[in-house]
Amino acid sequence: MRKIFLVLILTIVANWGYSQIKNDSKPTQVILLGTGTPTADPERSGPSLAIIVNNTSYVVDCGPGVVRRAGAAAAKYGIPALKPAQLTHLFITHLHSDHTVGYPDFILTPAVLRRNGALEVYGPKGLQSMTDYLLKAYKEDIDIRLNGLENGKPAGYKVNVHEIKEGVIYRDSNIVVKAFNVHHGSWPQAFGYRFETKDKTIVVSGDCTYDENLIKNAIGCDILIHEVYSLEGFLKLPKADRDYHAVFHTSTEQVAAIANKVKPKLLILTHQLLFGSTAGKILQEVKSRYNGKVAYGNDLDTF
Repeated sequence: MRKIFLVLILTIVANWGYSQIKNDSKPTQVILLGTGTPTADPERSGPSLAIIVNNTSYVVDCGPGVVRRAGAAAAKYGIPALKPAQLTHLFITHLHSDHTVGYPDFILTPAVLRRNGALEVYGPKGLQSMTDYLLKAYKEDIDIRLNGLENGKPAGYKVNVHEIKEGVIYRDSNIVVKAFNVHHGSWPQAFGYRFETKDKTIVVSGDCTYDENLIKNAIGCDILIHEVYSLEGFLKLPKADRDYHAVFHTSTEQVAAIANKVKPKLLILTHQLLFGSTAGKILQEVKSRYNGKVAYGNDLDTF
């Protein structure tokens, strides 16, 4: 009888502990770190967002201001995974400057702040060369921080670059990440990403024009985060500018067409090219063609 009673007590305690773990777990979060474009808008940092799963951050792109925006989000929302020293996973969609100017910041600032491990970076061909040149450019700084009175941690300055192809490129106990090709003008490689966690599927378009491959990879997602430009503003541009943007970016009309096929639970607009239009008009242009839930992204918005 004593043995039966003891087994019952141990079972209750074990189940209570498991229940507490489950109850304490938080749903996947998306934080927009930067929603800007090459335009130097002081209200919008360069393109970047973070997906937070079980106190780990997975960052997409690293436009200007990314590390300080991450620090701001960590303080505002109480997310330790976004403290600079915790930034260890980075996925780059393509090598345009507005998506990568924050890359040296992403490498060096967390390292200075005692990142305890290597930075793992995934992206297109050319990323290794970019990384090598950046580390060479800051060689004197790194040498002084590691070998001088600062006594920096060598592991924090290590960068492991993974030049990727289409398909599953990363997985751990939190997440599976799939890269897929998108059409972004004359770039030989540009990627969108599909992030699958236990409770959400999030698709990030990166920069691209209307793309059937994106639609195929986004079907069934909970959140679609997509770049956009105002069709009204676009039509007023000089022909040379229209010719450029038509093959590099996605109009409100095209985004609505994509969303009508993908049917996400939430469409988030980011990297918004207004061309003299307004946020309200961009939303109106999309919503007049798409009946689903749409959010106009701003820096530090969380979903």
